[in-house]
Amino acid sequence: MIPVVYAWILDRWQTFAENFQPVRDTIDILVVAWVVYWILMRIKGTRAAQMALGLLILVLAWRLASLLELSTMSFLLDNFLSSGLLVLIVIFQSDIRRALTRVGRGVFGATRTQEAHTIEEIVRACQALAQRRVGALVAIEQEVALDEFVEQGTSLDAELTRDLLISIFLPYSPLHDGAVVVRRDRIANAGCILPLATRGNLNGSLGTRHRAAVGITEETDALVVVVSEETGKISLVAGGDINEDLDGPHLRQALLELSGRSRDGEGESEEDVKDSRVAEVQ
Repeated sequence: MIPVVYAWILDRWQTFAENFQPVRDTIDILVVAWVVYWILMRIKGTRAAQMALGLLILVLAWRLASLLELSTMSFLLDNFLSSGLLVLIVIFQSDIRRALTRVGRGVFGATRTQEAHTIEEIVRACQALAQRRVGALVAIEQEVALDEFVEQGTSLDAELTRDLLISIFLPYSPLHDGAVVVRRDRIANAGCILPLATRGNLNGSLGTRHRAAVGITEETDALVVVVSEETGKISLVAGGDINEDLDGPHLRQALLELSGRSRDGEGESEEDVKDSRVAEVQ
């Protein structure tokens, strides 16, 4: 075994010494290292990390079986790994789709913006629901369409208003258990089922609504507002990250920033402006 390993290492070293070019190969190594690091950061703490580790173990076992001339093991692993690209696509299809979406957003940037009026209606509805301890889940579509990820649901295509949002999530409404999808400043669907987050590092105290919010924002660039039925707290989820225990002003500010609106008072309602003026006079 030792002579075989030594011969393989010596052959690799000779090949490296004959073909090494400092500038080109250094650039090549740095680029590959950055790509590997970026991929590892994207899959850190997710189910994909465990699958990647399992796949790496299979590859190492395949190489070891080849070195030790284990015919049966080599035959089995050769047939399994011969279609390596297809295996990777099947195993990591959701992660690849998510990564490509993020790359596209990073290169071209987001161009859509939400109307300040729409954000204001969502904020006021969530405040009212939080005060009543009524659970709510509002997904605001951005560049990536949510049709592919939303199951069931009732098509509404209705004007988004505070009163309509509140009525949808009241306990006696037939649509209160699902999510509302906001598209182009209108309520597109209600009572929707969103995909749950699968990563294992989420806080165990998070309920189904929060896990659904994390799940859809991991797959898309949607912004999701969650009102907890148990605590009455408002959370905002974007890119798989949860910003918890927000009050109205902080939720409004975060939505305005993340949706592309400016912060210079565009999202303030007439009542907020009046309140601020009264405070200035006092």
